[in-house]
Amino acid sequence: MNIAFPLRFDATGRTATCDDARHIRDMIEVFLFTAPGERVNRPDFGSGLLQMTFAPNSPELAAALHYTIRAGLDRWLGDLIEVRSLEVSGDDAQVLVDIAYAVRRTGAIVETRFDRRLS
Repeated sequence: MNIAFPLRFDATGRTATCDDARHIRDMIEVFLFTAPGERVNRPDFGSGLLQMTFAPNSPELAAALHYTIRAGLDRWLGDLIEVRSLEVSGDDAQVLVDIAYAVRRTGAIVETRFDRRLS
């Protein structure tokens, strides 16, 4: 079992745990919504996704963001997952990331959406 994210306690007062599938999803979420430089010992960890949300929208920005996220996922989680598809979109004050990935250990294909409301 893995420690659940965000860190919390379960009904028995112990540190909450989660299965491997949920742990991988949590690690992807941490990577996506962490800004580079936010981690003291890993200054290049993070996607910078939230910093790009207020930049002028353009195909070039979308391509750069897609490349940055894809490269980061391959670097930091490449031993656990293989990214099959990735789509990043913004809607007013909300960022949406749709990702499909294969879990390397089991071969399971997972499709999920991550979202953040900016306010």
